[in-house]
Amino acid sequence: MHSDLPKFTVEIVMTNKVRVRFAPSPTGALHIGGIRTALYNYLFAKKHGGDFILRIEDTDQTRFVPGAEDYILGSLAWLGLNTDEGIAQGGPCAPYRQSERKDIYMKEALRLVEEDKAYYAFDTPEELDEMRERLKAAKVVNPVYDNVTRMSMKNSITLSQEEVQQRLDRGDPWVIRLKVPKREDVRLQDLVRDWVVVNTANIDDKILIKSDGMPTYHLANVVDDHLMGITHVIRGEEWLPSAPLHVLLYRFLGWENTMPRFAHLPLLLKPTGNGKLSKRDALKHGFPIFPLSWKDPETGEFSEGFQEAGYLPEALINFLALLGWNPGTEQEMFSLEELIEAFSIERIGKSGAKFDIEKAKWFNQQYIKLKPAAELSAFLHTELASQHIECSPEKAAAISELLRERITFPAELYTKGTYFFAAPDEYDEKIVAKKWNEEAVSILSHYALALETLEGVFTSEAAHITLNKVLEENNLGMGRILQALRLALTGSGAGPDLFGIMDVIGREEVIHRLRKAINQLTYEKKA
Repeated sequence: MHSDLPKFTVEIVMTNKVRVRFAPSPTGALHIGGIRTALYNYLFAKKHGGDFILRIEDTDQTRFVPGAEDYILGSLAWLGLNTDEGIAQGGPCAPYRQSERKDIYMKEALRLVEEDKAYYAFDTPEELDEMRERLKAAKVVNPVYDNVTRMSMKNSITLSQEEVQQRLDRGDPWVIRLKVPKREDVRLQDLVRDWVVVNTANIDDKILIKSDGMPTYHLANVVDDHLMGITHVIRGEEWLPSAPLHVLLYRFLGWENTMPRFAHLPLLLKPTGNGKLSKRDALKHGFPIFPLSWKDPETGEFSEGFQEAGYLPEALINFLALLGWNPGTEQEMFSLEELIEAFSIERIGKSGAKFDIEKAKWFNQQYIKLKPAAELSAFLHTELASQHIECSPEKAAAISELLRERITFPAELYTKGTYFFAAPDEYDEKIVAKKWNEEAVSILSHYALALETLEGVFTSEAAHITLNKVLEENNLGMGRILQALRLALTGSGAGPDLFGIMDVIGREEVIHRLRKAINQLTYEKKA
């Protein structure tokens, strides 16, 4: 019936290997839920020695956003989820952009038409609206184009073969719809949900090829998964209602025996647990929703990403892995290699997972504690460079070691340790009121004098011994003076090892800060 069948040959990938795909649409920044989907696909592939493929599903060209593809590639690279095939490196199934595979989809859609499993529909938007209004007036709950309403519409089922050919020849707009059978159960055993059964009375005649010649998601992803040899489709729960339709497509295309296994992942929920996590929820609770920062090219709206907020990629991976998957043990900290070894689809839960950003912060803290000194120092040097502050490698390493147990994000090596680089101009008023008194001023004055006359190399041990001597001479214990001493040196009443701080800033700076505080801070003298 259709004379201009596309000339496109493609080789089907035949393999016994596990092959999975992550198939985002380039419609903007990649949501953190998409990253979790990519992660689970990656872990499953690597666990079974398989392939992890990146495919770009850009059939809806009206929603294409410039820069989105690069964003997807950058996000996966930052997280270490390296692809085996895809738009970056190519592969045996190229091209990996659906917009470049239109002829493939058209060929399969026209085959379905020839086999009476799909049909041309010529209905105008006005006629479709009229159909829906008629159904609404008749109290039809779900007014759709299906195996009942198709018989009152303009399509290649109701029109004569001659009229259909005439319409095609003169270029009338058309779409291709799937010819869904009447009252037939479609069964699917999902690896997470177990058996799903849907009657075709609840499936409408979905469009397979749109009027612009582009395929819909339903046709394109089924065709591509088959031709790319995908063995397992691991995707979000939102696609579960479409799965029976995809099963029908596999059957109609003659590929039912090679149909991949499906696993539909639970939703990521709001921090409150009621409803799907959204960008609005992230803004409300003050945390990122995207892996990397993103500036919308249309609106100019900027969204900070997890990377720029200071999250380590390995911490984010660990956190996301446990949002919906349970290792079956008490272990919480997993390297990527350990996640690969432990991962199994059987331990993915059915229930949605609450997005607890405090847990994400906890993971970040733990991974910072495990960082080698050189990497922590590199974080600090980066921050200092942005502040135009010079610092020796030795000093940066010492500061990093002192603060590693007290920070959540790398930037805090500077923001929580500014006193390493400058004497405080402000002092914690509560500590001043509580600990700054005549006794403190007297002891710290003696301590400054003792440090001035101290011989030998100034170290944390020397600073500690000298203070002990001053306290012994005045019959006082260390606890009576430590907070006042910390206040004078850092401006606050808490922090890392005090004598370690003194070692870093040096004797002259310690003496300078003691005298500055003594001259600047006041207290009420006892009568």
